[in-house]
Amino acid sequence: MSEKKLVMIDGNTAAGHVAHALSEVIGIYPITPSSPMGEVADEYSAKGKKNIWGTVPEVVELQSEGGAAGAVHGALTTGALSSTFTASQGLLLMIPNMYKIAGELTSTVFHIAARAVAASSLSIFGDHQDVMACRQTGWAMLASNNVQEVMDLAVISHAATLEARVPFLHFFDGFRTSHEVQKIEEVSYEIMQQMIDSELVRAHRARGLTPENPEIRGTAQNPDVYFQQREAVNKYYLAVPAIVQKAMDKYAKLTGRQYKLYEYEGAADAEKVIVLMGSGCDTVEETVTALNKKGEKLGVLKVRLYRPFSAELFVAALPASVKAIAVLDRTKEPGSLGEPLYEDVRTAIGEMQAAGKCQFKNYPVILGGRYGLGSKEFTPAMVKAVFDNLTGEKKPNFTIGIEDDVTGTSLTYDASFQLDDSGLHQAMFFGLGSDGTVGANKNSIKIIGEATDNKAQAYFVYDSKKSGSITTSHLRFGKDKILKPYLVTQSDFIACHKFTFLEKYDMLSTAKKGATFLLTSPYGKDQVWDNIPVEVQKQIIDKELKFYVIDAVSIAEKAGMGGRINTVMQTAFFKISGILPADEALSLIKKYTEKTYGKKGADVVKKNIDAIEAAVAGVEQVDYPKTASSKIKMLPAMTSDAPAFVQNVLGTIGINKGDSIKVGEMPADGTFPTATTQYEKRAIAEHMPIWNKDLCIQCGQCTVVCPHAVIRAKTYDPKYLANAPATFKSADYKTKEFEGWKFTIQASAEDCTGCGLCVQQCPAKSKEDPSIKAINMKSFADNRAAESANWNYFFKEIPDNDPAKLNLSNAKFLAMKRPLFEFSGACAGCGETPYIKMLSQMFGDRAVIANATGCSSIYGGNLPTTPYAKNAEGKGPAWSNSLFEDAAEFGLGMRLTSDKLATYAREVAATVKGKGIAAAEIDAILANEGTDEQAISAQRKNVEALKAVLANSTDADAKELASLTDHFINRSVWIIGGDGWAYDIGFGGLDHVLASGRNVNVLVLDTEVYSNTGGQMSKATPIGAVAKFAASGKSTSKKDLGMIAMSYGYVYVARVAMGANMTQVIKAFREAESYNGPSIIIAYSHCINHGINMEYGMTNQKEAVSCGLWPLYRFDPRLADQGKNPFQLDSKEPDYKLADFMYKEVRFKSLKVADPVRAETLLKKAEEKAKRQWKEYEYLSKRDF
Repeated sequence: MSEKKLVMIDGNTAAGHVAHALSEVIGIYPITPSSPMGEVADEYSAKGKKNIWGTVPEVVELQSEGGAAGAVHGALTTGALSSTFTASQGLLLMIPNMYKIAGELTSTVFHIAARAVAASSLSIFGDHQDVMACRQTGWAMLASNNVQEVMDLAVISHAATLEARVPFLHFFDGFRTSHEVQKIEEVSYEIMQQMIDSELVRAHRARGLTPENPEIRGTAQNPDVYFQQREAVNKYYLAVPAIVQKAMDKYAKLTGRQYKLYEYEGAADAEKVIVLMGSGCDTVEETVTALNKKGEKLGVLKVRLYRPFSAELFVAALPASVKAIAVLDRTKEPGSLGEPLYEDVRTAIGEMQAAGKCQFKNYPVILGGRYGLGSKEFTPAMVKAVFDNLTGEKKPNFTIGIEDDVTGTSLTYDASFQLDDSGLHQAMFFGLGSDGTVGANKNSIKIIGEATDNKAQAYFVYDSKKSGSITTSHLRFGKDKILKPYLVTQSDFIACHKFTFLEKYDMLSTAKKGATFLLTSPYGKDQVWDNIPVEVQKQIIDKELKFYVIDAVSIAEKAGMGGRINTVMQTAFFKISGILPADEALSLIKKYTEKTYGKKGADVVKKNIDAIEAAVAGVEQVDYPKTASSKIKMLPAMTSDAPAFVQNVLGTIGINKGDSIKVGEMPADGTFPTATTQYEKRAIAEHMPIWNKDLCIQCGQCTVVCPHAVIRAKTYDPKYLANAPATFKSADYKTKEFEGWKFTIQASAEDCTGCGLCVQQCPAKSKEDPSIKAINMKSFADNRAAESANWNYFFKEIPDNDPAKLNLSNAKFLAMKRPLFEFSGACAGCGETPYIKMLSQMFGDRAVIANATGCSSIYGGNLPTTPYAKNAEGKGPAWSNSLFEDAAEFGLGMRLTSDKLATYAREVAATVKGKGIAAAEIDAILANEGTDEQAISAQRKNVEALKAVLANSTDADAKELASLTDHFINRSVWIIGGDGWAYDIGFGGLDHVLASGRNVNVLVLDTEVYSNTGGQMSKATPIGAVAKFAASGKSTSKKDLGMIAMSYGYVYVARVAMGANMTQVIKAFREAESYNGPSIIIAYSHCINHGINMEYGMTNQKEAVSCGLWPLYRFDPRLADQGKNPFQLDSKEPDYKLADFMYKEVRFKSLKVADPVRAETLLKKAEEKAKRQWKEYEYLSKRDF
């Protein structure tokens, strides 16, 4: 055996490490949670890391998962060793190629971070629905249960596929294993070389198509031989189990780690056995071991090779004493007799008993159950309940981990049941998405794992919002092997990284007696006690916690780190916990900080080091009284004026107690109410905008750029000030439109994220002190109470402005139109949401939105709340997300429905009118063409009048017309998505929909990377930018999507950037929507993945335009009809100072740090591209027409 190398890595890194070492060509495409595997492979190749044959693998990103599978198929067909990585919908897109690859008996391994499949809702979390959809494709399927197994079985898969000539799907649980960090033994290149038979590699290569010895594959076959062709592969599948076990045995000799296809753990005379695969195996094994010590006779059978399923080997692995078996599937197949593994187990036992090959004569009780869908927790308490069911109720087709009050499938379990965890230290850290908590804890567990002889494990919980919501880090370490693929439930240490979290989240429920609690607090040790909720005080007292505080926010801000308090809290943790000597811990924290942030520049590293050093002295222990006396109480998740469903169901989800929601409380078809973010009040800002009425010029720009719609403007009759709070501010309205009225700009304190975009955008400055503007960031804690009262009065008591009196072509008046997209969960300072908010203000009351999966679907439709809202009349955007790839087609379907039913409504109306029913009302409707907002408003009144008449009619046609009346109102159909969708995976559909000529509007929120999956390269990524999947900087040009769309001649196209020209953005939206045909707006959207200070996002947009990277234009086909040039340049000739712009952003700057020569080469290439593009655009704008 070679020398062991212990590493702290996650499952994705383990799989990526092996796949890169054993491949020559790797086709990749990002999808959560598998993307890091591709990132590892890309980074390795970018750094010149070679595979076991001494060559650097070719890693190529494709436009979709289907494209990645196609590229891999092509590489395999011509003799390369090729692999890819994917999950969920991405794996489903690969299925057609998987059939081909298997049918051609081609050796390959696809590594899968198994994930839920979108049904009524999207889930990015783990289960086996995706891999189970592939079990019929002819691929061998090998399951890994933990991070060590991921690395080991990845090697075994690559070895076995070469001998078997059957492709392998190597899968492990998404997030639970893919993102869990464990201390494991890294497999060396030496061992991998011994595992891979060079003769088999050459045989694979020899089967590759070559014109030197031409053959053909992929023929078309007729009914006479197709059947025989399919059956010709049988012998290869029969050989697979023995081949895989042989590879496992060889690997055991090399590493000492022995695996079996079907591995039994437990009592030799067990009477009850659970059968399952994936990470849950470790939970069951741990529980079996503990219960057997108490006299139980239990066992677990871990299924590793699921396809081909060997009935003989599976049954042989069961103890002869077994009387009852529970088969657990982490998937759901509605309408089936049972889930896949359950059906296979029943069939296998039945067949072996019939063949006389079964060691037990009596057919055991076999019950099937579902668990863990969408990463639902699976704990020892649940395992015990499953065992109990085998001799108790014997409920078939059961579920565990939920309460099914509808069909009664669920097993009850005792949640208080815990296993002994003595000798194990367990810690939980609650942070705010994007505050760096997760990153710091990844470093912390690596420090513990690598600097001590402890076994270590870390797992991180965050919802799909990622940024701006609560994150929870679960760390465990101790001397013994850790078999706990579930969340920490008994904490020795708890840290809260956001003071206001104490108001809503029960963070101390898992604390052991005498545990340690660390709180970041604006209050010192002598003031904090009276400023925390009484419920928290009681927990601290009852559990006798050691209580510490640190003002991490102030320390981070003084170090220039803004809201990133991660290294501050990390330092405090090591100081308090005493895991390592103080000096050693401090040194290691600095070392890992330099490693983590070095590529972002020396200035970033220095800020972190300064914060670390300041944190050492900032920790204070609180000497608290033994009585709970606070006058502060925890707040409900939703405000008291919220509807019952919002309070009781969505509110429960909102405070991280969604596991308690019953099946019957969920809408069966996944339809949820809109306008629910207004009740959430997250209170996550450290600073909030305060209006200075004396400096304000009432331009409205602060409200327009506000990403979360927390800043609003209203003008109103002075009478509404009569009952206003004493701190409520108003000013005289400055221009004639509302002469004699008052004007107020008000921010919602508890909905603000504190980004500061509004302040940077504000043009009004104090002459005495230019740093003071008409809106300024002030302490949230100091202003919360007053500004919340002001907001409630402003929002509820002062009426919205009449839209008919607002000129929405002007930002000033647009600011006074109530947005119908508000308080989203997007990142603080998001560059996308201001555009959606603007769309909602202009057209939201009649908009139907088809959304592509991505950031816009996460902040737009992620539970518990949705930001799409309603106006005072209850009208607002109707929104739905289908898939990532089909948003354009999905939106076209909405347009087709709107057009068809509008036509049909008129046809039925004519019939009804002919019967003398509602003739006057129908005439009014048919005469209204709905071409502008006033006409649409009038049409709504016409429709209400018609509904009133039809409600009293018993005529069949009148009833039919009543179901169609909404379609008399012109709908504004919008298709919204990011550049990953529009430029890559959805481009084919987008192109077709634009070419259709139908009246759809497309909004492309161009962040120039796949933002939602973590910042991977798309075809929108500019030259020179470093992104995941482009670790060495992108060398090719950004796709010019606008020019492609313009080539049709009848598509309205606009390229906009709000930070550069707000008026042009407004104009583009109005023109696009008014155009009776397809339109596309491509909107520059700054992004946290650019590595910028988001406070200056709008400034970055302006500089992107002025340097030449983002010229502004509009192409309006209506002008061509008038004999005018349809192409209009809306920005002046750039200064081409690309370096000044690019090197302010980490995505460009990091390449300059890592490889200055390449960075300079790509900079020159980018400059040349910018100059050439401007000349092309300028020619188009000046040409004769």
